[in-house]
Amino acid sequence: MTKQEFIEKLAKKAKISKKDARTIVDAALGLIIDRVKRKEKVTLTGFGTFEARQQKATQRINPQTGRKMTVPAKLVPKFRPGKQFKEALARKK
Repeated sequence: MTKQEFIEKLAKKAKISKKDARTIVDAALGLIIDRVKRKEKVTLTGFGTFEARQQKATQRINPQTGRKMTVPAKLVPKFRPGKQFKEALARKK
């Protein structure tokens, strides 16, 4: 499902306009990204937790030249699904 499809289904389910649904989705995603950038956890009970994790610097080999290079440390996004989300996927239909 694309973001556009998600917005359309949200608008239909919530009985709101697509424009309002897009505003809500964009605001929610923006808020999650902003908080995770600040190294804060965002927990949506039953759905999951978004957080930033520090990834260590690593040594890699450039496959074209064979030379070693250092990939600097960086923050990467991490998502852990919540209990209800996991259980919903585990249920047989």
